[in-house]
Amino acid sequence: MIGAVLIGVLALVVGGCVCVVWADRGGPRWTRAVAAATVGAGRAVRSYQKAQSRKGNNGSETLGGGDAG
Repeated sequence: MIGAVLIGVLALVVGGCVCVVWADRGGPRWTRAVAAATVGAGRAVRSYQKAQSRKGNNGSETLGGGDAG
């Protein structure tokens, strides 16, 4: 079951990347819509990852960083 979900997600990612390239080369209007959604999802994931890394860095600095004296 998990394998099927992962294959589905992989197919969506590959399809989105194909649409980004196709839209950049002047593809049909629907490819531009799919490309915009793909780029937007990528930006959202990147933003989420940056927020998580900042959150993790702040916590690690507080717990283990610096001299205790």
